[in-house]
This record gives sequence, C-alpha cells and structure tokens, in this order.
Amino acid sequence: MLNANYMPFVKGGGIFIPTEKTFELGDEVFLLLTLLEDPERFAITGKVVWINHRTTPGGRQMGVGIQFSGVEGANLHKKIDALLAGYNRSDQLTNTM
Repeated sequence: MLNANYMPFVKGGGIFIPTEKTFELGDEVFLLLTLLEDPERFAITGKVVWINHRTTPGGRQMGVGIQFSGVEGANLHKKIDALLAGYNRSDQLTNTM
C-alpha cells in the first residue's frame, strides 16, 4: 500500500491520500501519518499537487497527492525512501503515475 501511494517523483517527496473530500491544487493541508507497523507518527504540513477525481481514467482511486514540506516532511521522505529501498516499483500499479 505504501508503494502504491508514495510519490517519489515529487520534489521533497509526496504521498497520495485516498479521500472523497474536495481539494484544489495548492491547498495547504496538515497530515498525521504512521508508516506500516512503525509506532512513530509524522505530523507534517504539505501542499496538494495531484488530484484524482471520481472520473480519473485507469481505475485509480479518488484522492489527492500531497507534497511534503518542512523538517518533518523531509524526515518522512527519508524514512519512506529507506523502507522502499530496493523495491521494484515498475510492476505495480499506483494511484498516481
């Protein structure tokens, strides 16, 4: 699930959040995230940089992509990169690209 929602192509890292709430590109958001079974929580701010509408082609889930910002965002980006190191993304569909 983390692999399908991570957005490594976004400068500073980003993550796709499935939601039916309406957002606009550039909206500032606050997220509280936990990764896999790690008890550490990341409280980060970010900006909406991707939107999958209900009608997005390819059967992708409705939601938004959030670009990480701030020190906690940088820490989260490093943590996700470490968790997914060596994982081949090319054979799995994602919610973005």
